[in-house]
Amino acid sequence: MRFGLNFFPSFRPQDSTTADYYQQCLRIAERADVLGYSSIKTVEHSFYDYGGHSPNPCVFLSAVAARTRRIRLITGAVIPAFHHPAHLGGDLAMLDNMSQGRLDAGFGRAFLPKEFEVYGVPMSESRERFEEAIGMILRLWTEERVTAKGKYWNLEDVHLMPRVVQKPHPPVWIAAISTEESFVYAARNGFNLMIVPYAGKPGQLQELVRMYRKVWAESGHKPGAEQVQVAQFAYVAEKRAEAQSGFERICKRYLETFADAVQSWRGKSSDQYPGYDKMVASILATTPDKIVAGGGAFVGTPEDVAAQIRACVDTFGAIEPSMQINFGGSTDQEAFRTLELFASGVMSKFK
Repeated sequence: MRFGLNFFPSFRPQDSTTADYYQQCLRIAERADVLGYSSIKTVEHSFYDYGGHSPNPCVFLSAVAARTRRIRLITGAVIPAFHHPAHLGGDLAMLDNMSQGRLDAGFGRAFLPKEFEVYGVPMSESRERFEEAIGMILRLWTEERVTAKGKYWNLEDVHLMPRVVQKPHPPVWIAAISTEESFVYAARNGFNLMIVPYAGKPGQLQELVRMYRKVWAESGHKPGAEQVQVAQFAYVAEKRAEAQSGFERICKRYLETFADAVQSWRGKSSDQYPGYDKMVASILATTPDKIVAGGGAFVGTPEDVAAQIRACVDTFGAIEPSMQINFGGSTDQEAFRTLELFASGVMSKFK
């Protein structure tokens, strides 16, 4: 079983500077590479303390690539709707080269109305732009010259530079929360899946993952070859009470910054995001305790966490947890304790 790290900044200026957060992440990445973690992932968000310290995952992951040797680098996720496919495809190809072929390309549709507003993209176009851009990027990676006429972008005899290292192209991942079309799209195209358990409706996400695996096999892809990555919070300590209190403190800040960002949904709706008003309401009402109880976090002693992982596997089947161990307000002592204890006391149980 593989385990990765998810760098998702969610902090206030009084908690940390952005520069200090980056440096802490890079120190963690170097150590994770040695300890045998499988991947490092970071998000694309803008304009809020929730995620906004990471507007360009390729820049951050290039710094990680220079400091590591074997760990996979995942964009989790870049937003095709906000970028020209040739530009985004080139950025990702550059990262694949800088990492000597260690890129996994994760794509998402975005869901914060403010981001669509600033970038001048109607939310009603998000799925069409998402699928059109990914299709063009894959062609740019695999074909020497590409001519394509789309609804939103056109390519005329384009030879993308640089060429990707991995052949035919880097693995592709799709971020999905609660929209059935995203799970079906990923499965039919043979793309891996990134999910967020605490943000989904209890029981619904489990059914969507089951459907994803079923459609994957029905679409002619090898059953069992699909990969499902689960974004989880993680806080590990020698004593359960210490882990619980530490997680509660930093998770409250995460939820506070998330609440600021999703306020932009108030008074808005989109047929491209069915049920998101209810999802936002659910997020605003959640607490650290509810996240742990709902299986959205690995918190406790190494023994506690191992049991929580087994429960997550029972829920979703074969998975790769991608764990957020530093939130921006985390001290080095907290983050590295989780990193080391998880490696020594948890990972060994799943070899």
